[in-house]
This record gives sequence, structure tokens and C-alpha cells, in this order.
Amino acid sequence: MRSAHSLPSWTSVAAAILLLTACSSTPLPPWRAPAATAPVPKPAVVAPAPKVEAPAAVAQAVPQASITPQEAGSAAPYSAAVAARFPDPAIAYSTPGLQAGRTSYSSNAEISTWLRNLAAHPNAGAKVSVLSIGQSQQGTPLEALLLTRATSPDAPSVLATGRPTVLLVGQQHGNEPAGSEALLVVARELAQGLLEPLLDKVNVLVVPRANPDGAAADQRATANGIDMNRDHLLLQTPEARALAQLARDYQPTVVLDAHEYTVVGRYLQKYGAVQKYDALLQYAMTANMPEFLTRASEEWFRRPLITALKNQKLSSEWYYTTSTALDDLQVSMGGTQPDTGRNVNGLKNAVSMLIETRGVGIGRMHLQRRVHTQVTAMVSMLQSTATRAEQLGQLRSFIDRETSSLACRGKATIAAGPTKVQYELTMLDPATGNDKQLTVDWNSALELQTLNSRPRPCGYWLSANSTSAVERLQLLGVQVLRIAEPGSLLGDLYKETARSSGTRQDVRGGISDAALIIKTEVALTRSLVDISAGSFYVPLGQPLGNLVLAALEPDTQNSYFANHLLGTLDDTVRVMTEPTVRMERLP
Repeated sequence: MRSAHSLPSWTSVAAAILLLTACSSTPLPPWRAPAATAPVPKPAVVAPAPKVEAPAAVAQAVPQASITPQEAGSAAPYSAAVAARFPDPAIAYSTPGLQAGRTSYSSNAEISTWLRNLAAHPNAGAKVSVLSIGQSQQGTPLEALLLTRATSPDAPSVLATGRPTVLLVGQQHGNEPAGSEALLVVARELAQGLLEPLLDKVNVLVVPRANPDGAAADQRATANGIDMNRDHLLLQTPEARALAQLARDYQPTVVLDAHEYTVVGRYLQKYGAVQKYDALLQYAMTANMPEFLTRASEEWFRRPLITALKNQKLSSEWYYTTSTALDDLQVSMGGTQPDTGRNVNGLKNAVSMLIETRGVGIGRMHLQRRVHTQVTAMVSMLQSTATRAEQLGQLRSFIDRETSSLACRGKATIAAGPTKVQYELTMLDPATGNDKQLTVDWNSALELQTLNSRPRPCGYWLSANSTSAVERLQLLGVQVLRIAEPGSLLGDLYKETARSSGTRQDVRGGISDAALIIKTEVALTRSLVDISAGSFYVPLGQPLGNLVLAALEPDTQNSYFANHLLGTLDDTVRVMTEPTVRMERLP
């Protein structure tokens, strides 16, 4: 990594960091009721926005402690003392799934209708469009809402505004509904309410429900049993492919992925405790992440987000989880593999944040508070982007150029893992509701340990029959060139030294996936390689060079070879000098 002074505009970026303590948000105007729409409750905003009372019809807060297990949708998994730690917020949000007496969340059809109504009746200043981005495995439309000041909703017009685009994604896991309900609230406020002025500074894409089949079945995975939030590099599911194409076309600068986490379950079994925090947070943490992107994620986004949550009396901690094996007492921050939306979007050089609220396993308990937490986080991310719109543009340009310049030089990390430390973690006693302090073996993703590294190549040659891999790379936004004439190049060949089969793993255990992977060990042999016309070249001298490394080094669990997108090791060569053969861009 170059020194800080190699970024020409870094002084202005650093100055913006210093302003964080003095300016915590973008001021917003008072709430106003849009014409011909139902009253909108005031979303969570951070001072200095003026205090506005929500309409009486929706401001009736229901104390969470008064909700019975039947109203919550299932038997309460902990005592009333625990429940009392999580009272409802001072207002009540209104979406189809949050209506009084409702026992189900907003349906896929209701979400589609909600988006289309917003597009049909926006404020005069907002341009709101529903984008059809694909279909789920069971044929449900996958839709995004675009909110912008651009003259047209097509990607070139949005990019031409020069404003950063924020992508907000909900419910990749179908049994995690709070993010989806919150995104309906945020979408309405952007189109017709308090957040609409932010469109002067940012464009926003909202995908309220990325996994509609899983939501309909109240299950984590997609219809074919794949965990789509471990599918953002392989793109085996149409749901993950739809998000990849959306990100490729609109090139978001900031991405927020909204999830919910297990509250009781294995935590009670392992530690005799239940989870405490309203929000668990983590940004992209995987091998080869640009240093300045990590700094921006921490200083410009996570810290203001924590402040916003505190201002709403909501608690937060780093995201963490534990394996499903009951004899494994380790606690781990979110995975370091380049397969989740959080990490893949980070390797696309976007600020990529995960927020998880306490929801899995407790039915509809505390639902208003969970939605309030998500809304607070989403508003904070939008405000931070608007506040730093110009600096983010400068930073993105620098990171794109810096990543491109690394080709052919230095070393690249092929595999990395967390650092093992001791950590003081606060949970809750399930009977008394009091804080319970635990000292745990903690796998920290804040500092990664290099497990394998190699000289960074100039790029990768792929054989002519590597079309499946090429298609996935292009969908991710990677530039791939076609070899136009026969020639030769200097490269490193992979020679297999050991092989077995297995399953992909994350910090929870085995990943829900489609097939066994190839677990290979390799050695490198330098050679002059003859190449044919019609084969492919993937240069590392491009902004997504670090994502290419994650896909094409074969001896990792997420590689295209391990997951059968490349047929043999002979289909890939690490190119060690810039090729001189004639090449052409793929359409």
C-alpha cells in the first residue's frame, strides 16, 4: 500500500474525518404528509433534525412487556425480565406486515404493490422507478426501487449524476424479516418524506426482499436449499445473480445488507445465556481489502452508526456468531471468506456494511424495536454517504487506480483467517434478564492472518471452454478479454499435489450448498505456454483485480475450480508478464 500522501485529495478526506465529532448527520426538514397517501410515522433520525410528533394514529407505542406469547406468534423463549429489556420505540412503524393483529409479515405481493405505489406517487422532486432485476427460483419477480434525481432510471444516466449510489438489501435469508419491513419504511421516506432531500446528494437502490421464496417458506435458504449470502462469488442462484447484475450496472459506492441473528438456540445451550444487543455490525473483512476502504468503513460509517443507535437508546456490538457444534465454545466475528455479500461488495471497492438485529427464533416479539433498529442504521448510512459524497468519489477513484496498479508486482494473499484472542462479551441471563459477562475464545476478523500467499500475477489465462467461469466473472463486473490470435505467454502452471472432496465451511459450520467441492493442493511450475485464439485473458490491472484473485486461485474453498466452474487445473494459467498477443473486449 502506498503512503497516505500518494492520494492527492487525502488531506480533504482526512479533514472530513475530523469533522465527524462536530457534525453527526445531515439536517432534515420537518415531516410533511404527502398528498393522497396514508400518514407516515417519523423515521429514526439523528439530531439536529427538528423534533416532530408522529400522527396520533400511528404514535401509539405498545410496551413490549405487555405482549403475550400468543401475540408474539410463538412461546417466549425467555423470561419476562429479558423481554422487559427491549421495550418498543416511542413510535410505531406502519407497513402491511406491521399492522395490528397481523400474524404474518409483508407478503411478496404486498411488497411489490408498495414499491409500485411509491413509483406512481412520488414527491415532485424525487424520481422513483421499480426495476425488474430477475425472477426467483419459484418465479416470483425480483424487484428493486431506484430513487434518484437522474433524468432517467437507466444505469448510465444514474452514473452520470456523479453522486454516490447506496444499495440497501434486505432478507437474503428468508427467516429474517425486520430488514425487509424497515426498507419499506425507508423507501417511503425517500420517495415522499423526511429523507427525500438526501437525493440531492445520493442515488438509492432498495431491494426489500432478495429471497422471496425463502420468505414465503420462512426458511433461511433459497428454494433449492442454497444459502444465497454465501453465493455472491459463485452466483449459483438466480437471486444472487440478480443482485450481482444490479451492482455491476449501477456500481454502488455504499452497500448495506440487513439481516437478523439467532437470539437463543445454541447460545443458551452453550453459554447458559441469550443474546443482548439490538444490532451487530461488521464491514467487509477479507483478504486483500484496500486499507483506505477499511478506514472509511470504520471512521465514516460504523462510528456514526453506533452514535445514531445510542441516540435512540439501542445497543450494538461487533457482529459475532458461533458454530452449530455444541462442544465448540469459540465465538467468531463474521466470516473472512470472499463469498458473502459483505465481503464480495468490499472486493468491488464499495463500503459494505452488515447489520443484524435480534430476530431469529423469537417470532414477532420486539418487532417494532427490531424495525426501529434497522431504520436507524439505514438512515445513518444514507446520511453518512450524503455528508461525504465528494470525498467518497475521490476515495473510490483512488482505490480503483491503486488496485489496478498492483498487477504483476508484490504478493497477494490467497487465503486468510481470523486472529484468535480472548474477548469480554456481554450476554443476558435468561431468567433474571441481568447482564452476564463471559470471557470467550474470540476469532477476530479485525486483523487477518495470512494462511497462503503467492506473487501477484499480471492476470489469468483461461481456456476456450471456460465459458461458465467467464460468464460469472462478467456478471460480477470483471473485465474479460478474448484472445484474437494464437501466441504464447510466460506463466505459472498449477500442478496438483493432493486432492480430496468436502463441503464449504463458514464460522457456523457447513454451508447450505449445491454440491461437494474439490479440495486441492497445488505447486507452481513456470513455463512458456502456447495459447489459442478463442481462449480468454482476465487482467489483474483492473479495479476488481482482488475479486479475480478470490475466484481463480484454485486451492481455496470458494474458487471456481473447487466449485466445478472450471473443469481442470489446465484451464487456468497464472500469467506472469504482460501478454503481447492481440486481444479483444467481450461484449
